[in-house]
Amino acid sequence: MVRSYGERRALDGFSLSVPAGGVFGLLGPNGSGKSTFITLLAAMEAPPEGRLAVFGEAPAPPLRARVGTVFQENAQDPLLSVRETLGLAGRLFDVPRATLAARQAELLVAFGLAGRENDGVASLSGGMRRRLEMVRALLHDPELVLLDEPTTGVDVDERRALWEALLGPARARRTILLATNDLAEADAVCDQVAFVSAGRVVATGTPSELKRGLRREAVRVTWPGVTDEQLATIATWPGAGDVTRQDGVLHVTVDDAAAFVPRLFEFAPGAIRGVQIEQSTLEDAYVRYVGHRTRTPEPVA
Repeated sequence: MVRSYGERRALDGFSLSVPAGGVFGLLGPNGSGKSTFITLLAAMEAPPEGRLAVFGEAPAPPLRARVGTVFQENAQDPLLSVRETLGLAGRLFDVPRATLAARQAELLVAFGLAGRENDGVASLSGGMRRRLEMVRALLHDPELVLLDEPTTGVDVDERRALWEALLGPARARRTILLATNDLAEADAVCDQVAFVSAGRVVATGTPSELKRGLRREAVRVTWPGVTDEQLATIATWPGAGDVTRQDGVLHVTVDDAAAFVPRLFEFAPGAIRGVQIEQSTLEDAYVRYVGHRTRTPEPVA
């Protein structure tokens, strides 16, 4: 499918099939097209070019009742209370009053907001507001949940609490589509992922499938003056895999870092400022397919 904003193509031949059930991740840097795709799904808007099907049907307003959405920015009125916020959401999605009360109570417990029903939204912390966004999105028990950078700016404990609640008993009966540039989070929670770059899907699979074929370890080398010729030479060394560079940091996947690193220092004495060795991750797979690293947000203290 294709979706443009003026002369800029946000989606440019974007093609993806998301299976029902489980957590599917859309991974890519800001501006790659993730949010545009999420917005089309949330609005039930057909793309100007190409085809979009939701639950096997063309986009249509009635399908919105089967979808819950958490956007990048909170969509709450700070003048309302938690109870009023959820009451409004329940009416918008035509949740029966008797069902609404029970559903609200269940979700507030699951997301750690029990007892805060009468508190104003403005009095909640940032993490609590994100949890309230999740409650609002799940209130009508949707079959598809769209999450656009849901944990940006959320600390580690809040992030863990959000995912524990999201992946609770109802997980088996709903599909979660997660758009993020946090590869570590996606590696931990996603059943399948798609790498997105410049409005196109460049690779799909389970995290383990995408990591398969990578070398065992990843070496990150701070080397400001590395040249293209030096990169080309390193790529020919036995045991070296993908070799990329970004902002003065060299990234190499290798079979044996213990053998690779001493050779590297012999190759460029005095030029290397630092070395970090890790097990290969989903980020390494992303580098392989897209050619550069995403910007992972720092946790909030």
